[in-house]
Amino acid sequence: MRTPDWVEHVVWWQVYPLGFTGAEKSARQTPDNANDRHEDGDSAPARRGLTHLVAWLDYIVEMGASGLALGPVFASETHGYDTTDYYRIDPRLGSDADFDELVAQAHARGIRVLLDGVFNHTGRSFAPFQKALEQGPGATTAAWFSFSWPDTWEPGTEPGYEDFEGHHHLAALNHEEPAVADFVADVMKHWLRRGADGWRLDAAYAVPTSFWAGVLDEVRSEFPEAYFVGEYIHGDYPADVRAGHLDSVTQYELWKAIWSSLGEANFYELTAALERHNVFLDTFVPLTFIGNHDVTRIASRLAPSGRLAHALVLLFTLPGTPVIYYGDEQGYRGIKEERAGGDDDVRPSFPASPADLSDVGEALYTLHQELIGLRRRNHWVHASRTRVHTLSNEHLVYEVYDAGHALFVAMNLEENSVTLEIPASACEVLAGAGGLDVPGGWLTLPPKGWAILGLADAQNM
Repeated sequence: MRTPDWVEHVVWWQVYPLGFTGAEKSARQTPDNANDRHEDGDSAPARRGLTHLVAWLDYIVEMGASGLALGPVFASETHGYDTTDYYRIDPRLGSDADFDELVAQAHARGIRVLLDGVFNHTGRSFAPFQKALEQGPGATTAAWFSFSWPDTWEPGTEPGYEDFEGHHHLAALNHEEPAVADFVADVMKHWLRRGADGWRLDAAYAVPTSFWAGVLDEVRSEFPEAYFVGEYIHGDYPADVRAGHLDSVTQYELWKAIWSSLGEANFYELTAALERHNVFLDTFVPLTFIGNHDVTRIASRLAPSGRLAHALVLLFTLPGTPVIYYGDEQGYRGIKEERAGGDDDVRPSFPASPADLSDVGEALYTLHQELIGLRRRNHWVHASRTRVHTLSNEHLVYEVYDAGHALFVAMNLEENSVTLEIPASACEVLAGAGGLDVPGGWLTLPPKGWAILGLADAQNM
């Protein structure tokens, strides 16, 4: 397998569309003709759908990102992860034409588009599921799910069935059924033909790797430049990537180590995670992030400690394919709660255009621009390796290196300034605040300071 070359240069901006656009919580609240015009010529009540994102594409480019990673956009019952029709854009988000327009506008700006595929489970309103309930064990789609039929089935009798992690409104697909594999491959190809550049595979960890291998081999036969990243939270990432023929997986281990190490002033945890990260890089380049639609906002975790900038520096200087969760670049806050509606706080709506944003987030957005710019000038970081030179609970100096290239990152979590020893080859401060003593090999950082250093310019460009 070969990951497409374009992935080395991409920085994703991840959006949860149903939240971003302020869509209704339930599809039942949105009539199918909500986007149509009334007979008297007046428009139906104004709603924001996928076209709302077009106004934000220049914002993505100005930030320095080059990819739009969309959460669920297909017809669903509520939150998007209970899909009911994989060939139809959710009416709350518009139509196929709206999707086509968004993709065309994104591609015109050099922005790649990643879709979110929920192929482990479906909503109960998914037509093949309903057909099986209505027609019983003899239905042509009965084998699509793992039903427990009564010995004597009668119409109207609902069988038991496997679900997703105890959520009974999410019916788990039977991935041993060849028709399911054919269906998933066809869905992927359908939207790739319409311009998508790849897929995030939701709850990929709950699906047999043999299923992914067969489906992705089939899809790649038509779309060899498509990118496929699986959602994996724990486990043997390299083994899953190899067995599933994936390009990458979500690096939750590093995510946890970043916010935990910074929040608790324990760089030893981060260093252990970086050692694991190096091992992963021998097999694949992980998808790296410090926030997403399923976790508490990084600003809520770290802004009170004054260590939020350190998390951004780690995201953009460590190997991986980086993802920015919408709003993180503006310092949005939100707490994930384990209750019904507990995701709402981290999946907010965005204003009509960037001009409507508060000035409060401007400084953080500018820092994103600076760090992404540095990352893009040093795109070799994508598949590089790291080694730690200085380590204590509150101090860290690490090197990111690849053949002929190197960056050095120094961090101080203390309330006081500190002078740290750095490799003699670190000869220029590229970003951050630090007094570099050349050629003495020492760097002075202010309280809670950080700095990124490089070799001679010619070796890092």
